Amino acid sequence: MLALADFERAARRRLPRCIFGFAAHGSEDERSLRANDEALAEMGLVPRVLVDVASRSTSCDLWGRTYSAPFGIAPMGGAALFAYRADQALAQAAAAESVPFVLSAASSVPLEEIARRAPHAWYQAYLAGDRGRIEALLHRLERAGIGTLVVTGDVPVAANRENDLRLGFGIPVSVRPRLLADVLAHPRWLASVALRTVLRDGVPYFENFGAQRGGPIIDAPGPQLRAGRDRFTWEHFRFIRDRWRGRLVLKGVLHETDARMALDAGADGLILSNHGGRQLDGAVSPLRVLPRLAALRGQARLIVDGGFRRGTDVIKALALGADFVLVGRPFLYAAAVGAQAGVQAAIGLLRQEIDRDMALLGVTAVSGIDASLLSPAEKPEPLRGLAPLMGHGGSGR
Repeated sequence: MLALADFERAARRRLPRCIFGFAAHGSEDERSLRANDEALAEMGLVPRVLVDVASRSTSCDLWGRTYSAPFGIAPMGGAALFAYRADQALAQAAAAESVPFVLSAASSVPLEEIARRAPHAWYQAYLAGDRGRIEALLHRLERAGIGTLVVTGDVPVAANRENDLRLGFGIPVSVRPRLLADVLAHPRWLASVALRTVLRDGVPYFENFGAQRGGPIIDAPGPQLRAGRDRFTWEHFRFIRDRWRGRLVLKGVLHETDARMALDAGADGLILSNHGGRQLDGAVSPLRVLPRLAALRGQARLIVDGGFRRGTDVIKALALGADFVLVGRPFLYAAAVGAQAGVQAAIGLLRQEIDRDMALLGVTAVSGIDASLLSPAEKPEPLRGLAPLMGHGGSGR
Protein backbone atom coordinates (compact mmCIF):
# COMPACT_ATOMS: atom_id res chain seq x y z
CA MET A 1 0.00 0.00 0.00
CA LEU A 2 1.73 3.14 -1.25
CA ALA A 3 -1.20 5.58 -1.24
CA LEU A 4 -4.74 5.84 0.08
CA ALA A 5 -6.06 4.87 -3.36
CA ASP A 6 -4.43 1.45 -2.93
CA PHE A 7 -6.66 0.75 0.08
CA GLU A 8 -9.70 1.69 -1.99
CA ARG A 9 -8.75 -0.71 -4.78
CA ALA A 10 -8.13 -3.50 -2.31
CA ALA A 11 -11.41 -2.82 -0.51
CA ARG A 12 -13.30 -2.93 -3.81
CA ARG A 13 -12.01 -6.47 -4.37
CA ARG A 14 -12.63 -7.63 -0.80
CA LEU A 15 -16.08 -6.18 -0.11
CA PRO A 16 -19.43 -7.21 -1.56
CA ARG A 17 -20.32 -4.84 -4.37
CA CYS A 18 -23.28 -3.38 -2.48
CA ILE A 19 -21.22 -2.71 0.67
CA PHE A 20 -18.43 -1.00 -1.24
CA GLY A 21 -21.02 1.02 -3.14
CA PHE A 22 -22.63 2.14 0.11
CA ALA A 23 -19.38 3.94 0.97
CA ALA A 24 -18.23 4.97 -2.48
CA HIS A 25 -21.40 6.37 -3.98
CA GLY A 26 -23.04 9.75 -3.56
CA SER A 27 -26.68 10.67 -3.84
CA GLU A 28 -28.64 10.92 -7.08
CA ASP A 29 -26.37 11.93 -10.01
CA GLU A 30 -23.28 12.35 -7.76
CA ARG A 31 -22.66 15.93 -8.84
CA SER A 32 -21.51 16.97 -5.37
CA LEU A 33 -19.22 13.95 -5.17
CA ARG A 34 -17.50 15.03 -8.37
CA ALA A 35 -17.53 18.69 -7.35
CA ASN A 36 -15.25 17.93 -4.40
CA ASP A 37 -12.63 16.40 -6.70
CA GLU A 38 -12.99 19.18 -9.26
CA ALA A 39 -12.46 21.92 -6.66
CA LEU A 40 -9.18 20.32 -5.60
CA ALA A 41 -8.02 19.75 -9.17
CA GLU A 42 -8.53 23.39 -10.11
CA MET A 43 -5.92 24.62 -7.63
CA GLY A 44 -2.19 24.46 -8.29
CA LEU A 45 0.62 24.69 -5.77
CA VAL A 46 3.45 27.23 -6.08
CA PRO A 47 6.58 25.97 -4.26
CA ARG A 48 9.37 28.09 -2.80
CA VAL A 49 12.94 26.95 -3.37
CA LEU A 50 16.29 27.17 -1.57
CA VAL A 51 14.59 27.03 1.83
CA ASP A 52 16.15 25.13 4.74
CA VAL A 53 13.51 22.46 5.39
CA ALA A 54 15.72 20.01 7.28
CA SER A 55 13.72 20.57 10.48
CA ARG A 56 9.97 20.46 9.91
CA SER A 57 6.87 19.21 11.67
CA THR A 58 3.35 18.18 10.62
CA SER A 59 1.98 18.65 14.14
CA CYS A 60 -1.03 20.87 14.61
CA ASP A 61 -2.78 22.37 17.63
CA LEU A 62 -6.56 22.25 17.95
CA TRP A 63 -8.36 23.52 21.07
CA GLY A 64 -5.26 23.20 23.19
CA ARG A 65 -4.38 19.67 22.10
CA THR A 66 -1.45 18.88 19.80
CA TYR A 67 -2.05 16.31 17.08
CA SER A 68 0.58 14.64 14.92
CA ALA A 69 -0.95 15.94 11.69
CA PRO A 70 -3.60 18.47 10.58
CA PHE A 71 -6.19 15.81 9.73
CA GLY A 72 -8.49 13.41 11.52
CA ILE A 73 -10.98 10.63 10.82
CA ALA A 74 -14.44 11.84 9.81
CA PRO A 75 -17.63 10.27 11.20
CA MET A 76 -18.88 7.35 9.12
CA GLY A 77 -22.07 5.45 9.81
CA GLY A 78 -22.47 1.76 9.12
CA ALA A 79 -18.76 1.04 9.60
CA ALA A 80 -19.61 -2.37 11.09
CA LEU A 81 -20.43 -3.55 7.57
CA PHE A 82 -16.81 -3.04 6.47
CA ALA A 83 -14.74 -4.65 9.21
CA TYR A 84 -15.21 -6.42 12.51
CA ARG A 85 -15.84 -3.75 15.17
CA ALA A 86 -14.70 -1.13 12.67
CA ASP A 87 -15.66 1.82 14.89
CA GLN A 88 -13.29 0.52 17.55
CA ALA A 89 -10.51 -0.12 15.02
CA LEU A 90 -10.81 3.43 13.66
CA ALA A 91 -10.87 4.98 17.14
CA GLN A 92 -7.89 3.02 18.42
CA ALA A 93 -5.87 3.69 15.28
CA ALA A 94 -6.53 7.42 15.60
CA ALA A 95 -5.53 7.37 19.27
CA ALA A 96 -2.35 5.42 18.52
CA GLU A 97 -1.37 7.85 15.73
CA SER A 98 -2.42 10.97 17.67
CA VAL A 99 -5.09 12.28 15.30
CA PRO A 100 -8.75 13.03 16.10
CA PHE A 101 -11.51 10.48 15.57
CA VAL A 102 -15.17 11.44 15.24
CA LEU A 103 -17.59 8.66 16.22
CA SER A 104 -20.77 8.62 14.15
CA ALA A 105 -24.14 8.33 15.84
CA ALA A 106 -24.81 5.55 13.31
CA SER A 107 -22.15 3.34 14.93
CA SER A 108 -22.39 -0.12 16.47
CA VAL A 109 -19.88 -0.01 19.34
CA PRO A 110 -21.24 1.77 22.44
CA LEU A 111 -19.79 5.25 22.75
CA GLU A 112 -18.81 4.53 26.34
CA GLU A 113 -16.50 1.76 25.14
CA ILE A 114 -15.05 4.01 22.43
CA ALA A 115 -14.42 6.73 25.02
CA ARG A 116 -12.53 4.26 27.22
CA ARG A 117 -10.35 3.05 24.35
CA ALA A 118 -9.88 6.49 22.75
CA PRO A 119 -10.41 9.06 25.53
CA HIS A 120 -10.24 12.09 23.23
CA ALA A 121 -12.75 10.83 20.63
CA TRP A 122 -15.41 13.24 19.42
CA TYR A 123 -19.07 12.32 18.97
CA GLN A 124 -21.21 13.31 15.96
CA ALA A 125 -24.96 13.55 16.56
CA TYR A 126 -28.09 13.41 14.43
CA LEU A 127 -30.62 15.23 16.56
CA ALA A 128 -34.38 15.59 16.57
CA GLY A 129 -36.16 18.77 17.51
CA ASP A 130 -37.03 17.38 20.94
CA ARG A 131 -35.46 19.02 23.99
CA GLY A 132 -36.07 16.02 26.20
CA ARG A 133 -34.28 13.62 23.87
CA ILE A 134 -31.46 16.11 23.32
CA GLU A 135 -30.91 16.64 27.03
CA ALA A 136 -30.91 12.90 27.75
CA LEU A 137 -28.22 12.37 25.10
CA LEU A 138 -26.13 15.21 26.52
CA HIS A 139 -26.21 13.55 29.94
CA ARG A 140 -25.04 10.27 28.39
CA LEU A 141 -22.16 12.02 26.61
CA GLU A 142 -21.10 13.81 29.79
CA ARG A 143 -21.10 10.57 31.77
CA ALA A 144 -18.95 8.92 29.08
CA GLY A 145 -16.44 11.77 29.17
CA ILE A 146 -16.97 12.97 25.59
CA GLY A 147 -15.41 16.42 25.27
CA THR A 148 -16.37 17.45 21.73
CA LEU A 149 -19.91 17.26 20.37
CA VAL A 150 -20.43 17.60 16.62
CA VAL A 151 -24.01 18.49 15.70
CA THR A 152 -24.93 17.55 12.14
CA GLY A 153 -27.07 20.22 10.53
CA ASP A 154 -27.46 19.06 6.93
CA VAL A 155 -29.58 15.91 7.33
CA PRO A 156 -33.15 16.95 8.20
CA VAL A 157 -34.34 14.04 6.03
CA ALA A 158 -32.68 10.99 4.51
CA ALA A 159 -31.03 11.54 1.14
CA ASN A 160 -32.05 9.93 -2.13
CA ARG A 161 -29.53 7.09 -2.35
CA GLU A 162 -30.63 5.63 -5.67
CA ASN A 163 -27.30 3.94 -6.27
CA ASP A 164 -27.59 1.89 -3.09
CA LEU A 165 -31.08 0.75 -4.03
CA ARG A 166 -29.92 -0.28 -7.50
CA LEU A 167 -27.35 -2.54 -5.84
CA GLY A 168 -30.01 -4.07 -3.61
CA PHE A 169 -28.82 -2.41 -0.42
CA GLY A 170 -30.51 -0.27 2.19
CA ILE A 171 -31.04 0.40 5.90
CA PRO A 172 -32.49 -1.67 7.46
CA VAL A 173 -30.38 -4.40 5.92
CA SER A 174 -32.65 -6.93 4.29
CA VAL A 175 -31.26 -10.20 2.90
CA ARG A 176 -32.72 -10.46 -0.58
CA PRO A 177 -31.56 -12.89 -3.30
CA ARG A 178 -29.41 -10.28 -5.04
CA LEU A 179 -27.73 -9.25 -1.78
CA LEU A 180 -27.23 -12.89 -0.76
CA ALA A 181 -25.55 -13.71 -4.07
CA ASP A 182 -23.28 -10.68 -3.69
CA VAL A 183 -22.27 -11.72 -0.19
CA LEU A 184 -21.64 -15.38 -1.10
CA ALA A 185 -19.35 -14.22 -3.90
CA HIS A 186 -17.06 -12.62 -1.29
CA PRO A 187 -16.24 -15.42 1.19
CA ARG A 188 -13.40 -13.54 2.92
CA TRP A 189 -15.77 -10.73 3.89
CA LEU A 190 -18.47 -13.22 4.85
CA ALA A 191 -16.13 -15.07 7.23
CA SER A 192 -14.07 -12.19 8.65
CA VAL A 193 -16.82 -9.60 9.03
CA ALA A 194 -20.39 -10.93 8.85
CA LEU A 195 -20.02 -14.31 10.53
CA ARG A 196 -17.37 -13.12 12.99
CA THR A 197 -19.57 -10.23 14.08
CA VAL A 198 -22.70 -12.32 14.52
CA LEU A 199 -20.93 -15.22 16.28
CA ARG A 200 -18.97 -13.01 18.68
CA ASP A 201 -21.23 -10.01 19.26
CA GLY A 202 -24.59 -10.84 17.71
CA VAL A 203 -26.40 -8.76 15.13
CA PRO A 204 -25.05 -5.16 15.21
CA TYR A 205 -27.28 -2.55 16.84
CA PHE A 206 -27.48 1.20 16.39
CA GLU A 207 -25.87 1.82 19.77
CA ASN A 208 -25.42 5.59 19.83
CA PHE A 209 -28.25 7.53 18.20
CA GLY A 210 -29.70 8.65 21.50
CA ALA A 211 -29.62 8.22 25.24
CA GLN A 212 -30.76 4.61 24.88
CA ARG A 213 -29.60 1.79 22.67
CA GLY A 214 -31.31 1.67 19.28
CA GLY A 215 -32.51 -1.35 17.38
CA PRO A 216 -30.62 -3.86 15.23
CA ILE A 217 -29.55 -2.85 11.74
CA ILE A 218 -31.87 -5.49 10.25
CA ASP A 219 -35.00 -3.88 11.72
CA ALA A 220 -36.93 -0.87 10.47
CA PRO A 221 -35.53 2.37 11.97
CA GLY A 222 -37.03 3.32 15.32
CA PRO A 223 -37.97 6.84 16.41
CA GLN A 224 -34.46 7.57 17.65
CA LEU A 225 -33.00 7.08 14.17
CA ARG A 226 -34.72 9.68 11.98
CA ALA A 227 -37.97 10.96 13.42
CA GLY A 228 -38.03 14.64 14.29
CA ARG A 229 -34.83 15.71 12.57
CA ASP A 230 -36.83 17.98 10.29
CA ARG A 231 -37.87 19.97 13.37
CA PHE A 232 -34.33 20.62 14.62
CA THR A 233 -33.62 24.38 14.43
CA TRP A 234 -31.32 27.14 15.70
CA GLU A 235 -33.46 27.23 18.83
CA HIS A 236 -32.33 23.69 19.64
CA PHE A 237 -28.70 24.48 18.78
CA ARG A 238 -28.76 27.37 21.27
CA PHE A 239 -30.44 25.06 23.79
CA ILE A 240 -27.48 22.68 23.44
CA ARG A 241 -24.97 25.52 23.83
CA ASP A 242 -26.64 26.59 27.08
CA ARG A 243 -26.33 23.08 28.54
CA TRP A 244 -23.23 21.57 26.96
CA ARG A 245 -19.99 22.38 28.79
CA GLY A 246 -17.70 20.80 26.23
CA ARG A 247 -16.71 21.96 22.77
CA LEU A 248 -19.60 22.39 20.34
CA VAL A 249 -19.11 22.06 16.58
CA LEU A 250 -21.69 22.45 13.80
CA LYS A 251 -21.23 20.18 10.77
CA GLY A 252 -22.65 20.72 7.30
CA VAL A 253 -22.16 24.49 7.07
CA LEU A 254 -21.83 25.98 3.57
CA HIS A 255 -23.85 29.21 3.70
CA GLU A 256 -22.35 32.41 5.07
CA THR A 257 -25.51 33.27 7.03
CA ASP A 258 -25.44 29.87 8.76
CA ALA A 259 -21.79 30.36 9.65
CA ARG A 260 -22.56 33.72 11.23
CA MET A 261 -25.53 32.32 13.17
CA ALA A 262 -23.52 29.36 14.47
CA LEU A 263 -20.71 31.61 15.64
CA ASP A 264 -23.17 34.03 17.24
CA ALA A 265 -24.76 31.06 19.04
CA GLY A 266 -21.40 30.14 20.57
CA ALA A 267 -20.10 27.37 18.32
CA ASP A 268 -16.46 26.51 19.01
CA GLY A 269 -15.98 25.26 15.48
CA LEU A 270 -17.59 24.73 12.09
CA ILE A 271 -17.19 21.78 9.75
CA LEU A 272 -17.67 22.90 6.16
CA SER A 273 -19.12 19.86 4.44
CA ASN A 274 -21.49 18.69 1.72
CA HIS A 275 -21.62 15.31 3.45
CA GLY A 276 -19.15 13.82 1.00
CA GLY A 277 -21.69 14.17 -1.78
CA ARG A 278 -24.07 11.86 0.06
CA GLN A 279 -26.85 14.31 0.94
CA LEU A 280 -28.01 17.20 -1.30
CA ASP A 281 -26.79 16.46 -4.81
CA GLY A 282 -25.52 19.63 -6.44
CA ALA A 283 -24.42 21.17 -3.15
CA VAL A 284 -21.32 23.32 -3.55
CA SER A 285 -17.92 21.91 -2.62
CA PRO A 286 -16.77 23.18 0.80
CA LEU A 287 -13.53 24.43 -0.76
CA ARG A 288 -15.51 26.91 -2.88
CA VAL A 289 -16.83 28.74 0.20
CA LEU A 290 -13.86 28.14 2.50
CA PRO A 291 -11.98 31.43 1.94
CA ARG A 292 -15.06 33.55 2.51
CA LEU A 293 -16.11 31.72 5.67
CA ALA A 294 -12.54 31.68 6.99
CA ALA A 295 -12.72 35.44 7.25
CA LEU A 296 -15.68 35.17 9.64
CA ARG A 297 -14.46 32.59 12.12
CA GLY A 298 -12.95 34.81 14.83
CA GLN A 299 -11.70 32.50 17.59
CA ALA A 300 -13.65 29.49 16.32
CA ARG A 301 -11.92 26.65 14.45
CA LEU A 302 -12.70 25.93 10.82
CA ILE A 303 -12.62 22.29 9.71
CA VAL A 304 -13.37 20.99 6.22
CA ASP A 305 -14.11 17.58 4.71
CA GLY A 306 -14.95 16.13 1.32
CA GLY A 307 -12.75 14.34 -1.20
CA PHE A 308 -9.32 14.55 0.44
CA ARG A 309 -7.05 11.73 -0.71
CA ARG A 310 -3.51 13.17 -0.84
CA GLY A 311 -1.22 15.25 1.30
CA THR A 312 -1.41 17.97 -1.33
CA ASP A 313 -5.22 17.98 -0.93
CA VAL A 314 -4.88 18.65 2.79
CA ILE A 315 -2.33 21.39 2.15
CA LYS A 316 -4.65 23.11 -0.34
CA ALA A 317 -7.43 23.25 2.26
CA LEU A 318 -5.07 24.65 4.88
CA ALA A 319 -3.80 27.24 2.41
CA LEU A 320 -7.39 28.37 1.77
CA GLY A 321 -7.91 29.03 5.47
CA ALA A 322 -8.92 25.76 7.11
CA ASP A 323 -7.51 24.93 10.53
CA PHE A 324 -8.01 21.20 10.09
CA VAL A 325 -9.23 18.55 7.63
CA LEU A 326 -11.34 15.43 8.13
CA VAL A 327 -10.89 12.38 5.89
CA GLY A 328 -13.48 9.62 5.73
CA ARG A 329 -13.79 6.95 3.06
CA PRO A 330 -10.05 6.13 2.68
CA PHE A 331 -9.76 5.19 6.34
CA LEU A 332 -12.91 3.06 6.14
CA TYR A 333 -11.38 1.21 3.19
CA ALA A 334 -8.18 0.78 5.20
CA ALA A 335 -10.19 -0.76 8.04
CA ALA A 336 -11.85 -3.13 5.57
CA VAL A 337 -8.46 -4.27 4.30
CA GLY A 338 -6.36 -4.34 7.47
CA ALA A 339 -8.46 -3.51 10.55
CA GLN A 340 -6.68 -1.21 13.04
CA ALA A 341 -3.25 -1.87 11.54
CA GLY A 342 -4.57 -0.91 8.12
CA VAL A 343 -5.97 2.36 9.42
CA GLN A 344 -2.70 3.18 11.18
CA ALA A 345 -0.80 2.48 7.98
CA ALA A 346 -3.14 4.76 6.04
CA ILE A 347 -2.75 7.55 8.60
CA GLY A 348 1.01 7.16 8.38
CA LEU A 349 0.98 7.35 4.57
CA LEU A 350 -1.06 10.56 4.54
CA ARG A 351 1.11 12.13 7.25
CA GLN A 352 4.26 11.21 5.33
CA GLU A 353 2.84 12.78 2.18
CA ILE A 354 2.14 16.02 4.02
CA ASP A 355 5.66 16.04 5.46
CA ARG A 356 7.21 15.43 2.03
CA ASP A 357 4.95 17.96 0.33
CA MET A 358 5.79 20.61 2.92
CA ALA A 359 9.49 20.10 2.20
CA LEU A 360 8.90 20.36 -1.54
CA LEU A 361 6.89 23.56 -1.01
CA GLY A 362 9.56 25.12 1.19
CA VAL A 363 7.47 25.02 4.39
CA THR A 364 8.64 23.77 7.77
CA ALA A 365 5.45 24.07 9.87
CA VAL A 366 1.71 23.72 9.30
CA SER A 367 1.32 27.32 10.44
CA GLY A 368 3.44 28.38 7.45
CA ILE A 369 0.92 27.05 4.92
CA ASP A 370 -1.00 29.99 3.44
CA ALA A 371 -2.60 31.30 0.26
CA SER A 372 0.75 32.39 -1.18
CA LEU A 373 1.34 28.71 -2.04
CA LEU A 374 -1.76 28.51 -4.25
CA SER A 375 -2.46 29.36 -7.85
CA PRO A 376 -5.48 28.40 -9.96
CA ALA A 377 -4.54 25.35 -12.00
CA GLU A 378 -4.18 26.09 -15.69
CA LYS A 379 -6.58 24.25 -17.96
CA PRO A 380 -4.72 22.58 -20.86
CA GLU A 381 -5.42 23.76 -24.38
CA PRO A 382 -7.02 21.16 -26.71
CA LEU A 383 -4.42 19.44 -28.86
CA ARG A 384 -4.33 20.81 -32.38
CA GLY A 385 -5.79 18.47 -34.95
CA LEU A 386 -7.62 16.38 -32.32
CA ALA A 387 -11.10 17.86 -32.74
CA PRO A 388 -11.65 16.64 -36.33
CA LEU A 389 -10.65 13.12 -35.30
CA MET A 390 -13.12 13.19 -32.40
CA GLY A 391 -15.90 13.98 -34.82
CA HIS A 392 -15.40 10.77 -36.86
CA GLY A 393 -15.88 7.62 -34.89
CA GLY A 394 -14.53 8.86 -31.53
CA SER A 395 -16.75 8.56 -28.49
CA GLY A 396 -15.66 11.89 -27.06
CA ARG A 397 -15.88 10.49 -23.52
